[in-house]
Amino acid sequence: MGFFDDLKKTVSNAFGGTNTSANNASYDIAFADIPTSLEAMKALQYADMQSPYAVAALCVCALNVFVTDQDAAVAMMNYLKGPDSLTPSDIAFIRDRFRDNNTYKVRSYFHGATPENNYMPSSPYTITVSENPYSRANFADGYLVVYLKSGGADSPRPLTLRQKKSTGEWFVFSDSFRGLLADIRIPAEQNPWA
Repeated sequence: MGFFDDLKKTVSNAFGGTNTSANNASYDIAFADIPTSLEAMKALQYADMQSPYAVAALCVCALNVFVTDQDAAVAMMNYLKGPDSLTPSDIAFIRDRFRDNNTYKVRSYFHGATPENNYMPSSPYTITVSENPYSRANFADGYLVVYLKSGGADSPRPLTLRQKKSTGEWFVFSDSFRGLLADIRIPAEQNPWA
């Protein structure tokens, strides 16, 4: 049983391969289970913040934890934001997006999570993080925009990352994570027309 079965397990992980095309790259980040605390997240092999793609996937994990443990999720997000931290407005925004049983929004970024199966992902829990031809428009200034595909949206959602030049670490920039919580198609169990 995993995080989505009982929401209380420990974590291990694996890093997936790279798929590239002429104008973009995509990276699959796979988790055997979802880290449920800052300590569990820091124990992961790529929590060293050197891969912007891993940081993006860890952001999705942290937002999933918000559903069951707000304090742990805030600590995880603050770690992923580096020199910044979540503001009270950010926390209120996340809480608002999960109101009315909308917790499926962040599950939708894992492979296999679709409206038809009420956004229950397949295991291992895999997130694809990709670039497009414009992702590196401000790369020289330390910014990278990556995209995450939701099983309930027609187009991938952007997430901006910023590199700390002195360490090479990547962090979630500002409030760019908010776009990951935008509305998507409702799950079959909540759809009166399904």
